[in-house]
Amino acid sequence: MSDSEQALQALLQPLGMDSTAFPPTSRYHGIEVATMETSDGRTIAYVRRRFVPPPERFALLQEHTVQEGDRLDKLAAQYIGDPEQFWRLCDANGATRPDELTEENGRKLRITLPEGIPGGQNA
Repeated sequence: MSDSEQALQALLQPLGMDSTAFPPTSRYHGIEVATMETSDGRTIAYVRRRFVPPPERFALLQEHTVQEGDRLDKLAAQYIGDPEQFWRLCDANGATRPDELTEENGRKLRITLPEGIPGGQNA
């Protein structure tokens, strides 16, 4: 472990966190935790930016047609089994504003497998 990694661990451990603090179901899982030193000598730990993969990298399972009252958390619960994973629906549909996905009735939403898992409707 490098000096900077040891410093990070020393900072995060009192908070009960480490660089693997995000579970596999989190959108931040596997994202590197970095540190920066401010001009007054304080060290600040932060999670590096998450780059969203392009939607075509996700294998399509099915589509959902948006209906009145649909919400991403409810759809995530229905299709993924966890309402907190609504971000997967955002990723699969290239949304930067989650609310826009359910604003228009009749819109088709892609329900996909997680990135890197092959398969789909005819698999």
